[in-house]
Amino acid sequence: MLTGELRSQVDAIWNAFWSGGISNPMEVLEQITYLLFIRRLDDAHSLEESKAIVLGQPMAKRIFPVGGDAKGRPYSDLRWSHFKHFAPAEMHTVVGEHVFPFLRSGLLTGGGDGATYARHMKDARYTIPTAGLLTKVVDMLDQVPMDDRDTKGDLYEYMLGKIAAAGQNGQFRTPRHIIQLMVALTQPTPKDTICDPASGTCGFLVAAGEYLREVHPQLFNDPVARAHFHHGMFNGYDFDHTMLRIGSMNMALHGVDNPDIRYKDSLAQDHAGDEEAYSLILANPPFAGSLDYENTAKDLQAIVKTKKTELLFLALFLRLLKPGGRAAVIVPDGVLFGSSKAHKVLRQMLVEEQKLDGVISLPAGAFKPYAGVSTAIVLFTKTNSGGTDHVWFYDLQADGWSLDDKRQPLLDGDKLGVRPAQPLTEAEHAKNNLPDALARWAQRDGAEQARPRTAQSFCVPKADIAAQGYDLSLNRYKEVVHAVVKHDKPLDILAKLKQLEEEIQQGMAALEGMLK
Repeated sequence: MLTGELRSQVDAIWNAFWSGGISNPMEVLEQITYLLFIRRLDDAHSLEESKAIVLGQPMAKRIFPVGGDAKGRPYSDLRWSHFKHFAPAEMHTVVGEHVFPFLRSGLLTGGGDGATYARHMKDARYTIPTAGLLTKVVDMLDQVPMDDRDTKGDLYEYMLGKIAAAGQNGQFRTPRHIIQLMVALTQPTPKDTICDPASGTCGFLVAAGEYLREVHPQLFNDPVARAHFHHGMFNGYDFDHTMLRIGSMNMALHGVDNPDIRYKDSLAQDHAGDEEAYSLILANPPFAGSLDYENTAKDLQAIVKTKKTELLFLALFLRLLKPGGRAAVIVPDGVLFGSSKAHKVLRQMLVEEQKLDGVISLPAGAFKPYAGVSTAIVLFTKTNSGGTDHVWFYDLQADGWSLDDKRQPLLDGDKLGVRPAQPLTEAEHAKNNLPDALARWAQRDGAEQARPRTAQSFCVPKADIAAQGYDLSLNRYKEVVHAVVKHDKPLDILAKLKQLEEEIQQGMAALEGMLK
């Protein structure tokens, strides 16, 4: 968790950009990202220098070459530790006219966890307008501690939260607690090869990496498992170069050396090289879009003939998963009950040809303020041979945050998320269903089978789903408890009337006696 002091430092840096004339939150984040990368390059170079001195050998990986650039500037001046001491005007010139051309030049080897990020620097733009703003931001960033992986990862997450809060770019960011739920449901292992074909800021890949560090820390003691973690486990596609840079930096700051984060239009390009390459897919792809048939990959059209992006992405996941691979993906509710032929064919394919494990209905406000559309998490395993016996449904009504545009936390921090610090009371569960959803998911092949369909979660046999035309909406199967009003039987009513008549007669007799 970030301290209040670190949050204040980040806020001050952010405000400096705004007051300096850069008001687009994405541009602010991108410029901060460049500067963080430049600082990290210098740290990596310094580390290699120290190793060389200790070993008495030449540097194994020299990030900044010997000599100078085409304009005669020594490459050593391009290092953060050097130019941060320059006068403002000279610093502005060095960064704009020498450092950024160097980043774009292809001479950059990246060094360690910068290697994958370096690939996305060919169109890096320096847009800090004044020497004064650059000097102020460099001084501030120089005070931010970047040695601890958790701290620098949380710092970047905090900045990503700022672009989400700004509004227009929030579509790139799935709420962190929803991501963590999906990761916990799929339980990544050290042997998994994980992919997000619509990676954006790489939130799913980061969360999977953090889960592995927490649940499988021993993997870092195994050279083979450690190498796989850093150089083959994490894969992401995006067709926005800004997102590729931001996502790559997010992975680097969370301690993944060389993830494969690359440019690819997932729905338009052929997937021959990636077919059945991944054992786990975690994604929240863009939906409510439509593509022309000519612009859609033919291998996806072979699975389902449609123009709708939400259906094409599901077809893509089936293409990318290896047999036995599993997926947790977010879809709009329309995918669950849509009546078009493509909708029905894809749902039938998931139920009959693969193994559909579960459907979690999310509250309609889960993605506010960016969208109010109802969504669900679909969990399935690729088998190519069926295997669906029953489908587990969960009606997630509260995720711990208000479902209005403000999305404020409803509980204390230690009671939010998938794994709160202590068990939740019934009243607290009503505000945060995530821990309960995870606990019930683990029992889907056991105790959950006995739950009635009036419960928050229940299982539905495959035959019932087939009988409903493979409709996967929870409300199709959920039963509502109707309140029972107790009515007296006719004989009871007659007895009460007779008793009332006797009481009236007794009263009349008493009244007559008084009058006499």
